[in-house]
Amino acid sequence: MTVVDTAEPTGAAEGGDRPAEPAGRPLPLWLALPAAVAAGLALLLAFPPYGMWWLAPVGVALLTVAVHRRRMRAGFGLGTLAGLALFLPMLSWTNLYTGSVPWLLLSGLQAVYLGLLGLAIAFTGPLVDRVRWSWPLVTGLLWVAQEALRDRTPFGGFPWGRLAFSQGDSPMLRLAAYGGAPLVTFAVAVAGGLLVVAVWRPWRGLPVAGVLRGAGLVAGAVALVAVGLLVPLGGGGSATAQVAIVQGNVPRMGLDFNAQRQAVLENHVSATIELAQQVAAGQAEQPDLVVWPENSSDVDPTRNASAGQRISDAANAINAPILVGAVLLGPGEGQVRNAGLVWLPGTGLDRSQMYVKRHPVPFAEYVPLRSIARMVSKEVDRVRNDFVAGTEPGVLRVGGATLGDVICFEVAYDEVVRDTVTGGAQVLVVQTNNATFNVAEAEQQLAMVRLRAVEHGREALMASTVGVSGFVGADGRVTGATGFNTRAVVTRQMHLGEARTVATRVGLWPEVALLALAVAALAAAVVTRRRPLPGVGTATAGDPADAEER
Repeated sequence: MTVVDTAEPTGAAEGGDRPAEPAGRPLPLWLALPAAVAAGLALLLAFPPYGMWWLAPVGVALLTVAVHRRRMRAGFGLGTLAGLALFLPMLSWTNLYTGSVPWLLLSGLQAVYLGLLGLAIAFTGPLVDRVRWSWPLVTGLLWVAQEALRDRTPFGGFPWGRLAFSQGDSPMLRLAAYGGAPLVTFAVAVAGGLLVVAVWRPWRGLPVAGVLRGAGLVAGAVALVAVGLLVPLGGGGSATAQVAIVQGNVPRMGLDFNAQRQAVLENHVSATIELAQQVAAGQAEQPDLVVWPENSSDVDPTRNASAGQRISDAANAINAPILVGAVLLGPGEGQVRNAGLVWLPGTGLDRSQMYVKRHPVPFAEYVPLRSIARMVSKEVDRVRNDFVAGTEPGVLRVGGATLGDVICFEVAYDEVVRDTVTGGAQVLVVQTNNATFNVAEAEQQLAMVRLRAVEHGREALMASTVGVSGFVGADGRVTGATGFNTRAVVTRQMHLGEARTVATRVGLWPEVALLALAVAALAAAVVTRRRPLPGVGTATAGDPADAEER
């Protein structure tokens, strides 16, 4: 699609009482609406389970084309429409067992952030019209700013659907080692911005020249994607550890897996004992560590002697420490904790090595403003006990290895993972429970693990109750991935990383720098909107371009 700039630019309203409207005509509304929907769908297809990562820049470009040169309220509406097209299907797994209300509320909230992005794109339109070379840069900065806001608000944010998490098979994933998820998102959005400039013809002259210039810009976007292949990545350390993931599965999928807690624990115990029998028969390698997933023991093994004994039976049989995902009662009445416990053969629980989840999920693991939330949906009462957040990073020293343990959705949060590596983690461990979701959610989560492995130069694993479980190399490649809703045990020799990547060392600063530039771009747009382009006439109420923008 080529958008031809046929109209002369419009300037400030008569008398200069309001800021100048964006110059020229926007895309006709009958094209802008489907372009916004197509933007959301292109972004959706970039993520697992579809994995068409190259559509992410296309989605960015389509949203920008739909919004450019429109009024800010129209930009907000079109951005929200794109957000609904993305998040309603992407987050449909939240609708499997909880009903439609939580799904619609969460999807709608996330779509509003893309609405704010659309507003910002419309607001900066005069700036990029005046300074054409800035268009890809401004596009990238606005996407980073939108994700930074969405990742943190409200109640700690919800980073699902970040552009960076769509790039598991893309060369741009390697950029994570130098600037984390924000740098990857920036690069994807800049590539989208180059595509916008290629299709939005701001030049005059011979058609051949225009085609050549557009082709050059598309080639620039492709080159930006390919440059990731030139980015060097560090490997793991020379020391290794043999690690086993036990995916015990659950008797029934759904929210009532908690009612099956004893059976879920027994599934993981029996699978571990079977592994021990295979080791004794020479059919499997002796592991140095066994990892069980989140919720593998929802019976508190520190208070329930029978549960503790069954875990000891498994640890003694395999003769290796087990990292157990457990729900612990307390510390107060009506409170519980989501924890990773180290269970040693012979001695049992190692009380010095325990991680309590730092970022519980609002409205799933605890309910903020419960009395108000109940007015919206009584589904919140399914959360009977509020999970209490831990305060320390998940750095666990088990045998000869130091683990960076994060639990479930925590893998989406930059600082939670980084804190484990700066604390000395040599491998990353993600304990998760996908029994209340589906395979799409599990694969989206595994994509996040891939980015974290590259970002910090650490081999990683994801252990799930029902799948998908698997190992991830420091280059982001997945091995040993299990099926979904099945019982499985996979083992691998993991390298223990020591060196720190640039991204680990600099932490938040790349995002801070990009946010500062985004603020500068918005400030420049304020100035530009108050200064009409040279030689521009005055817009009138009857101007068709102005009417179309409305």
